[in-house]
Amino acid sequence: MRLTLLACLVLTACAAAQGPDTTRAAKFDGARAFKDLTEIVAIGPRPAGSEGAQKTRDYIKQQLKAIDVQAVEQSFDQETPAGTVHMVNVSATLPGSGQGRLVIAGHYDTKLFKEFAFVGANDAGSSTAFLLELARALKGRTNAVPIELLFLDGEEAVGEWSTGNTFGSRHYVDVAVKAGTARQIKALILVDMIGDRQLVIKRESNSTPWLKDAIWSAAKRLNRPEFVSDSTPIEDDHLPFLAAGIDSVDLIDLDYPDATMRYWHTADDTLDKTAAASLQAVGDVVLAALPAIELRIK
Repeated sequence: MRLTLLACLVLTACAAAQGPDTTRAAKFDGARAFKDLTEIVAIGPRPAGSEGAQKTRDYIKQQLKAIDVQAVEQSFDQETPAGTVHMVNVSATLPGSGQGRLVIAGHYDTKLFKEFAFVGANDAGSSTAFLLELARALKGRTNAVPIELLFLDGEEAVGEWSTGNTFGSRHYVDVAVKAGTARQIKALILVDMIGDRQLVIKRESNSTPWLKDAIWSAAKRLNRPEFVSDSTPIEDDHLPFLAAGIDSVDLIDLDYPDATMRYWHTADDTLDKTAAASLQAVGDVVLAALPAIELRIK
């Protein structure tokens, strides 16, 4: 009995010396994500090319560095109706055993308004905070494929949507296509406006059917009513990926807070209109859907 106990203690010590258990289940912490959201909103307006955008990038890189994940910047100058704007995509890749990679993306820039200070708690603070917490959740996970977390700049139009939009995703995809690396991207999961207290995520009709099925099946298993069967088309950062032949899905609640959309792109898109529970719901579902997605693309 004593010898068995001693052997167990030795094995436990050896395992601890080898480092953390990389097979542990990934867990998303909505409260911690909401803390990130609070810090991001405190920066204030964060339109592309602004000091606020730079402070947001600094915060993203700081949080990734804290968990020993390296951030890479992709800078470019974009012509817009307001002139040339310097934009920067930020990415971080978590290792995986398979070929290619899965990209999980969201934008961090806010739309520029001169009439009021637009802090964009939901659009796009929620996607930024979500990706940061997802990085923490995936850090100790054994991934079947490398997972790239992509913080996109320049999603918002400078002026009207019709005069130019989704600059960061368009640039990212263009660079990948020209470099011949786009084929390495096996799928994209895009998150946008996922912090709404009254979260309702519909099946975006432009998105790839098998990806929607994987995510909505996970939501059903977890009994997450925020994911509904209604369908709606949305123009968002997933469209450049789809145009390049990359399977993509957009998780978005554009009806903010409801069909009136009265908070969207207004001074009312503030922290009190968002909730940790909504971030938690999306985090739980995405993590639950990952095994099926990885099995399909690895």
